[in-house]
Amino acid sequence: MSTLLHIQASVFGNDGQSSQLAARYISQWQQKNPEGRVIVRDLVGEPVPHLDGERVGAFFTPEEHRSEAQQSVVDYSDSLIDEIRQADEIVLGLPLYNFGVPSQMKAYFDHLARAGVTFAYTENGPVGLLEDKPVRVFATRGGLYRDTGMDHQVPFLNQFLGFIGLTSVDVIYAEGLSMEDHKEQSLADARGQVDALISA
Repeated sequence: MSTLLHIQASVFGNDGQSSQLAARYISQWQQKNPEGRVIVRDLVGEPVPHLDGERVGAFFTPEEHRSEAQQSVVDYSDSLIDEIRQADEIVLGLPLYNFGVPSQMKAYFDHLARAGVTFAYTENGPVGLLEDKPVRVFATRGGLYRDTGMDHQVPFLNQFLGFIGLTSVDVIYAEGLSMEDHKEQSLADARGQVDALISA
């Protein structure tokens, strides 16, 4: 049975454009995989805590010396990583907020980056330890940023995912959504790309 992990980060929940594009893809995925399982990680509805000194300290404390509170922090991080490991495919709704990923997603990523667990430093540089799998990214923006120096979001995303071992990343863009002369055509183009991606 195939498992799809849906990571949702829109502050507008299911009404967000990134969420709707992801839902379109997932609906068609379910038709192709009627026995498949969809797991939803809603980063807004169930936010991942931002890092602080105590959480970072828990990650760096050897298991035999962790307090109960520290072990709880590590167990929570492990559960997020296990969701990634167990998924056969990842769908990520990615709205652009103030030139970057949502802060909720950054907090989530900070709990995935664990030395010796999801990446390792070697004499040839860092190596991702997660098994690669398809990551479908639906990037929605109010303005036009793709292939410009102002797109700090997707390069960061690719760098981070590759850092932990996920390099098979497809990005579908819907840009200009706050621009009346771009919005409808951009969404139509993105929906067409969703349909083509699931049919590939």
